[in-house]
Amino acid sequence: MVKRISSSLQKVRHNTFSSLKVRNYRLYFIGQSISLSGTWMQTIGQAWLVLKLTNSGTALGLVTALQFLPVLIFGAMGGVIADRTSKRKLLYFTQSSAAVLALILAILVASHTIQLWMLYILATLLGLVNAVDNPARRTFVLEMVGSQQLGNAITLFSTTFNLSRIIGPAIAGAVIAAAGLAPCFFINAVSFIAVLVCLFMMRSEELYPVEPVKRAKGQLREGLKYVGSSPLLRNFLIMMAIVGTLTYEFQVNLPLIAKYTFHSNANGFALLNSALGLGAVLGGLASASRKKMTTASLVFTTFAFGVSVILAAISPSLRIALLAMIIVGVFSIRFGATGETMLQLESAPNMRSRVMSLWSVAFLGSTPIGGPIVGWIGEYASPRWSLTVSGLAAIAAGFYGFLTLSDKYQNKSSSKKNEATPVTIEKEKAKEMI
Repeated sequence: MVKRISSSLQKVRHNTFSSLKVRNYRLYFIGQSISLSGTWMQTIGQAWLVLKLTNSGTALGLVTALQFLPVLIFGAMGGVIADRTSKRKLLYFTQSSAAVLALILAILVASHTIQLWMLYILATLLGLVNAVDNPARRTFVLEMVGSQQLGNAITLFSTTFNLSRIIGPAIAGAVIAAAGLAPCFFINAVSFIAVLVCLFMMRSEELYPVEPVKRAKGQLREGLKYVGSSPLLRNFLIMMAIVGTLTYEFQVNLPLIAKYTFHSNANGFALLNSALGLGAVLGGLASASRKKMTTASLVFTTFAFGVSVILAAISPSLRIALLAMIIVGVFSIRFGATGETMLQLESAPNMRSRVMSLWSVAFLGSTPIGGPIVGWIGEYASPRWSLTVSGLAAIAAGFYGFLTLSDKYQNKSSSKKNEATPVTIEKEKAKEMI
């Protein structure tokens, strides 16, 4: 019995962390883990800076909206650029640009010259960078690990993203209390060096590169037509757009509910973020060993995501809200990782970046629409109501998925459009022999 339990635990551990055996992905994972903690420090610092300057939930929603507006407007074009370019080279440019913007913000805050309009400009510029970075970064995962390990790699990356949600805000809360806001932005700027170093250390011969698409007219329209012709892709993206617009507005909801509902300071906001991240880490580790993903599980997760957000909204105290946010985190990561994996596996290789750019538009670019709405509700009704609306949106998305998505989808699509190239097949075989 003991041997059987031990064998089962070893199998789960092997399945959970299997993609980390790939050297290039392991480097990428390490670099992003460091950088994302810095990113979350900046997220906490920026939100608190807006409230310090304006004391307005609407202004906070507007800054958040401006950061994602370029993704909404130019996100699809960002996917075209990513399909035309080497993902690795493109990431050198986007990650360096984000570091420079963080450094500028740090200098402005440290010199006490920061004004709200400057934040608007910097948020918009960062959004332009993300419009290209998101599709490149997400599809580069497949080029590092191959199709067999994609689901595990995406889930682990989502887990480290949320682990950084615990580490970054915790450090940010302590740093803000001890030294003010500026160090949060300085640390984020420096953290991008880790990503650049890890990209440099990767072995090109161990990648699974997709040949860049040659520049041609109508490629953006071609990508939109491709998604429109697939009910599965189309309904996935509609479902994600509903959730992205109103549910994933934690950057607006959490500082409002921390300050105005529970009358806490930056530490309370950081704790709520950390609780969300802790739940996502637990959910990610539990999900990483899963080999099979179905639309039924996605629909269930979406319903549960919405219900857990509403539980957080009606929590009578900060302590209970922290427990509720852990549950929110569990279903948050399951929703995001399942949807992203299924989209990538269902997409043709030469269309993958364009499809994932539309994922970014649906998931992130919708924030400029939802951010001000949620901020306005939080300011003029109450933060509890804005969080409740977020939960109801996820429930509505789950109901839409229940009505429109087929349960016949499997992780390995039988569609010929997903067939691997001869080069990829040979590399997969070589890996298996090793």
